[in-house]
Amino acid sequence: MLKILTERLRQGHRTMKWPDGPAPALDPRWRGAPTIDRARCEPGCDACAAACPTDAIALDPERATVDLGRCLFCTDCVAACPSGAVTHGRDFSLAARDREALLTDGEVVAKAQALDKAARKLFGRSLKLRQVSAGGCNACEADVNVLGTIGWDLGRFGVQFVASPRHADGLLITGPVSRNMELALRKTWEAVPAPKLVIAVGACAISGGPFRDHPEVLNGADALVPVDLYIPGCPPHPLTTLDGLLRLLGRVGER
Repeated sequence: MLKILTERLRQGHRTMKWPDGPAPALDPRWRGAPTIDRARCEPGCDACAAACPTDAIALDPERATVDLGRCLFCTDCVAACPSGAVTHGRDFSLAARDREALLTDGEVVAKAQALDKAARKLFGRSLKLRQVSAGGCNACEADVNVLGTIGWDLGRFGVQFVASPRHADGLLITGPVSRNMELALRKTWEAVPAPKLVIAVGACAISGGPFRDHPEVLNGADALVPVDLYIPGCPPHPLTTLDGLLRLLGRVGER
């Protein structure tokens, strides 16, 4: 026991300081929201939109819009652009309360707004979530699980994952919602006592991702249940998910 205590003291505090301190440094390979500098686009060029595997890019003569709810952050658009007009930002704060807020023309995505006062009183200090993988590939699921490790310690904010929807305040959904998971998700949602929340994590849960419009998927969670928070990415960085959750609870303000 003495050796364990000594080693614990030697290692020190491992949990990151954010949001009270600076955010941890993101890997240089990490990609934030893509933006398109329309001034650098060649006339008539639509290479980025044509290359996008999920039709996340819409172009008109003066405006280029990226749907972060569909975006896979794959860089196909960057590679296809002949003029270097497409770049990825570094802002990890990408979650939004409304689906339409994930449509961006290069400006920073609208930050997720907090729940109303009554809901914050209920969930602000203790939020229990049941995670549902509705046909996911396990990438979003794995990065959500990271939040429970010592470096992130999601529980310090009062947010925990529970084994039963009857013990939960809401659902955290990943995956495109396959037909095989439709009934399971519906029953899980119905088992959560009201009032309750739904959080859609990842491009699949928001829009169907690369499986969009396949006959065996429902194109995301909001085809079946009302969604209160959308967290884009493929998969979203754990910091993006944590930022979205804390903004929803009113624990993080505008930066």
